[in-house]
Amino acid sequence: MTAEEIVLGGYDLFSKGDMEGLSKIYHPDCKIKVNGTHSLSGEYHGFASFASNFLAKLGTVWPGFSLQIEKVVSNKTDVCVFVKITADNLTTHSIHHFVVENGLEVEFNIYDDSQVMAASMQNV
Repeated sequence: MTAEEIVLGGYDLFSKGDMEGLSKIYHPDCKIKVNGTHSLSGEYHGFASFASNFLAKLGTVWPGFSLQIEKVVSNKTDVCVFVKITADNLTTHSIHHFVVENGLEVEFNIYDDSQVMAASMQNV
């Protein structure tokens, strides 16, 4: 599988709520960075940390959270996914940058408009 196929497969797993399947495409020592200074920003080490401290909170912090892939740019190891994010009181765009090595995601960097994301957060 190409890096792009692995990453896009991850979006499919995420959309189905298959966190166990999604965890299998991440390297055990992966780094996930969420830009900004809001309560979910920071660096997560390992998928379990990201899943419990970020992904599990999406529906509470941004009720109705959804993302739509608009464009993908990739090479052998790097995949950039341009997404539109919507939720109650939120419409914005983001870039998700993945680094894939040996068939696993080793880095995931989320570049979004963190001020817009922070301003729309609920129950923080």
